[in-house]
Amino acid sequence: MKSIWKRRIIRAFLVQKLKKSGDISDPNLGDISKQITTLKITVFSFVKDMFLMTLGVIAAAFGLESFLLPNQFIDGGATGISLLISEVSSIPLYILIVIVNTPFILLGLKVIGKRFAIRAIIAISGLALTLFAVDFPEVTQDKLLVSVFGGFFLGAGIGLSVRGGGVLDGTEVLAIFMSKKLGTTVGDAIMIINVIIFSAAAYLLSVETALYSMLTYLSASKTLDFVIEGIEEYTGVTIISELNLEMVAMITNKMRRGVTIYQGKQGHGGHGHMNQIDIIYTVITRLEISKLNAEIEKIDPNAFVIMHSINDTRGGMIKKRPIEY
Repeated sequence: MKSIWKRRIIRAFLVQKLKKSGDISDPNLGDISKQITTLKITVFSFVKDMFLMTLGVIAAAFGLESFLLPNQFIDGGATGISLLISEVSSIPLYILIVIVNTPFILLGLKVIGKRFAIRAIIAISGLALTLFAVDFPEVTQDKLLVSVFGGFFLGAGIGLSVRGGGVLDGTEVLAIFMSKKLGTTVGDAIMIINVIIFSAAAYLLSVETALYSMLTYLSASKTLDFVIEGIEEYTGVTIISELNLEMVAMITNKMRRGVTIYQGKQGHGGHGHMNQIDIIYTVITRLEISKLNAEIEKIDPNAFVIMHSINDTRGGMIKKRPIEY
């Protein structure tokens, strides 16, 4: 009964919206069910994103208050800058999180867009509010455990926030901006920023603290990659074989994956003679690499195979949740 009333309310809302816009005579009005479905998907996507960001905020706050803060450890990026300033001053971390990230949010508004900036504000404000309102207990004083698990929870929190379309650390925006201005890669720019942060930590705190903090950063970055990419990290595979029909049948029937076939020319031996050949391309998860290699070996041990990592996929037979800003 409740779902029936919900559909009626949504339908009435859409009709009123069309009346106000003057489109009540639009032939598409008869297909209100499609609009209702679209609205439901939008609402579900928004709720899911807010849920992921909330989990991310809680995980990051737990990592900071239960591991890093009590032991004077820091991380890389804007979070590391906030932790470092908090250690050498009396300014609370929840205030610094907002202050330090504000320039990066403004830069993100310019470089990435309004949607990113709004969600970044929601996520960072949520983290600051959680740090202010919730008092997480200290878990351990063992430095190795602090660096590993502090980085784990912080990285998981940042990763979950990214999955929800937000961000808890704005330095990647600066890295993107630097890569465009200086011609460097985003990874190089992030490395430069973190070298400066950890050098400052070694000078202001201690070399030992800086070294443990680097371990925290590595733990956080690996956890972040895992949360974003997941266990099903994708690999692109190019196969060049004379037995291409058998390869296609194996990939579609046994591997249950889609294939793309494009025409190429094959030449070797320095004679200048080129043969026409079908080149096969498919995308699999890293868990399927061993199985694919075994199947290729059965069909054609001399097949030429190229594999490379893929950052993201969309559409086709690969089902993966997109990350949107």
